[in-house]
Amino acid sequence: SLARTAAAGALVSLSIAMLQTGVPGQVVDVDGNKAYRLALQTREQHIRREKATSNICTAQVLLAVMAAMYAVYHGPDGLRTIARRTHRYAALLAAGLTAGGVEIVLGAYFDTVTARVPGRAAEVVAAAREGGVNLHQADADHVSVSCDETTLRADIEAVWAAFGVSADIEALDETAADTLPEGLLRSDEYLTHPVFHQHRSETAMLRYLRKLSDKDYALDRGMIPLGSCTMKLNATTEMEPVTWPEFGQLHPFAPVEQAEGYLTLITELEERLCEVTGYDKVSIQPNAGSQGELAGLLAVRAYHRANGDEQRTVCLIPSSAHGTNAASAVMAGMKVVVVKTADDGEVDADDLRAKIEQYRDELAVLMITYPSTHGVFEEHVAEICAQVHEAGGQVYVDGANLNALVGLAKPGHFGGDVSHLNLHKTFCIPHGGGGPGVGPVGVRAHLAPYLPNHPLQPTAGPETGVGPISAAPWGSAGILPISWSYVRLMGGEGLKRATQVAVLGANYIAKRLEPHYPVLYTGPGNLVAHECIIDLRPLSKSTGVSVDDIAKRLIDYGFHAPTMSFPVAGTLMIEPTESEDLAEIDRFCDAMIAIRGEIERVAAGEWPVDDNPLANSPHTAAALGGEWNHPYTRDEAVFPGGVTAAEKYWPPVRRIDGAFGDRNLVCSCPPLDEYDN
Repeated sequence: SLARTAAAGALVSLSIAMLQTGVPGQVVDVDGNKAYRLALQTREQHIRREKATSNICTAQVLLAVMAAMYAVYHGPDGLRTIARRTHRYAALLAAGLTAGGVEIVLGAYFDTVTARVPGRAAEVVAAAREGGVNLHQADADHVSVSCDETTLRADIEAVWAAFGVSADIEALDETAADTLPEGLLRSDEYLTHPVFHQHRSETAMLRYLRKLSDKDYALDRGMIPLGSCTMKLNATTEMEPVTWPEFGQLHPFAPVEQAEGYLTLITELEERLCEVTGYDKVSIQPNAGSQGELAGLLAVRAYHRANGDEQRTVCLIPSSAHGTNAASAVMAGMKVVVVKTADDGEVDADDLRAKIEQYRDELAVLMITYPSTHGVFEEHVAEICAQVHEAGGQVYVDGANLNALVGLAKPGHFGGDVSHLNLHKTFCIPHGGGGPGVGPVGVRAHLAPYLPNHPLQPTAGPETGVGPISAAPWGSAGILPISWSYVRLMGGEGLKRATQVAVLGANYIAKRLEPHYPVLYTGPGNLVAHECIIDLRPLSKSTGVSVDDIAKRLIDYGFHAPTMSFPVAGTLMIEPTESEDLAEIDRFCDAMIAIRGEIERVAAGEWPVDDNPLANSPHTAAALGGEWNHPYTRDEAVFPGGVTAAEKYWPPVRRIDGAFGDRNLVCSCPPLDEYDN
C-alpha cells in the first residue's frame, strides 16, 4: 500500500539506493566543512571490471528520492497517522466481512485482508471488477484486499457488495477494534533527523527542494560530459506523460483488458527497438542495463541447454568491458575468461582467436561493447562475431554505446545475437543519480523462446521463458512513455541525425583538444566514435598536476567533470551527446584549453605544485573571504577563462578529504546538541 511504502519504504528505498550506488559517509573538505559522499562509488561497483562487486548499474534513485521526500514532508507523526488510518480502514473492511459471515484468514494484519470464500474467489473478484474495484484472487478459495491512504468508505462498501455483504460502516466505526498486536508495534523513535521535522508547509518544502537543487550541477545548468554514461537531454515534452494518472496510477497487475493503451505503447516501443537494432524480439521487462545483461545471458544459457550443450559455460569478455558484464555472467552461471585489449584499443584479435580455440567446446558467449569501451569503432567486429559463431558460441553486444549506432548500424545485422538497450542512455529516460532505468533485451529469433516471462502475467513473455527478471511483468512501465515519445518525436531520420551529431561532437572535441592533450585511442582515419579519451598521464608525470586536479578545476569553470580514470587510469573520457550545441561544446573545449595553460604556469614554476588554482580547486564563495595567501588572485580562482559572476556556479564545499570518508562509512544523524542550531 502507499501508506506502507511511505512509512517503511521511504528509508528502506533510500537505503537500497545508497547500497546500489555506494556506501554513504560524512566527510570534511579542506576547510573542515561537512559534506557527504559515496565512499564505495558506483563506478567501483560496476564499471571497473576488476573491482566490480555487483551487476547493479541502475539504482532506482529517483524513486527512492521521491519516497524520501514524502517522508521529509510528512515526518514521523504524519506517516504514523497515515499508517494508522490505513490499518483502520482494513479493520473496518474485515469487521464488515466478518459480520456478514465471511471468514478472515489472518488474525493480525496491517493493510491487507485475506478472506476465505470456498469456490467463490473468481466470482467475488468478477463482481468487484463490475463495481469498479480490482481485488486479488490468491487461489480458488481466497481473495486478498489491500487498503491504503487513498481508500474511501465508499470503496469499502463496494468491496463488501462484491462479497455479498451489507453493513453499517458508521456503526462499525464505533465498535470495530484495530488488530495490530502490541508486540509488533514499533516503540523506538524513527526519522529523528531534523530534516524530517522542519518542512510542514508546501512553501517550506518547495524552498527546501530548491536549496538542494541549487547545490547540484545538473544538465539544466550546463554540459555533463560523462563518457560511458550518455547524459543527454530528457525533454519536458517526453517527461510530462509520466505524470498523467492514466500512466502513473495504473497498478502493475491490473487486468490487461484495463491496460490496452499501455500494452499498445509497450508493443509499439518493442517493435521500434527491434527495427533500430535489427533483432527479432525485444523484452521490455528488465529494469536496468545490468538486468538486461542477465536476461540476455540467461537466454543464451537456456538456448545451449536446450541444444544439449550443458558444457558451454565460458563467457569471453574483453579487459576493457564494464564490470557488470563479468558480474552478470557469473550470476548466469558462467565462467569469465578475459580477452586482452590491443594497443589501439580494439579487442586483441590474436588473443581472441587463441581463447576461442582454447575453449571451443565450452564457449557459450562473447560479450563485446560496440563501439568499444575505448570509444572507437572496431573495424573487425563482423569478423569477430563470425569466429565465435563458427565455434558454436553466441555474441552478446553490450548496448551501452548504442547512441553511436542508431540509424547507422544494427547489432542484429553485423553479428549480434543478443543485446541489452539502455533506454536511460540512448532513449532519454533520466540517467542522473542512477535511475530509474530500463534495460530491454533484444534477441534474434532463435533466442526469443528464452526471454523473460512472468508467472502472474502470461502475456508478458514466452511460455518457455527463463522466468521473471523484474517483479513487475513489464518492468518500469511507468517511465516508458518517455522513450516512446522520444522515438515518435524524432522519427527515423531524426534518430539517425542525433547519432551523427553525437559522433561529430565527440570528434570535434577530440580535434580541438588534441594539440593540448593527447587522444588515447582512435580508429580508422584517426577518428573516434561518440566519445574520446584524453591521456593526462604524461602531463601528470611531468608537472605533478593530477587528473583529480583537472576534474576539480572544471567545477570552477562551471562544468561537471568527464568520466575520470575509466577505462584507463589517469585519463578523462568525454561524451558530449547530441544534446549539446556547438556553443556549449566550445565553452567546454575553451575551459580545457585554459586549464592546460594553467598547468603550464605550474610547470614553469610560476605557481607551486601544492598551491595553485588546480591543486586548491574547487573554490567556494566562502573561500574568498578573509585573508588571501595564495600566489594567484581571487578572480583567477573563481572567475577563470571568461566565467562571469552572473553565470557562476558555486560549489557548496571544497575538495573533500577522501581518506577521512573512507574511514567513516556510516552516515550518522547529527548529535543532539546540533538539533537546535
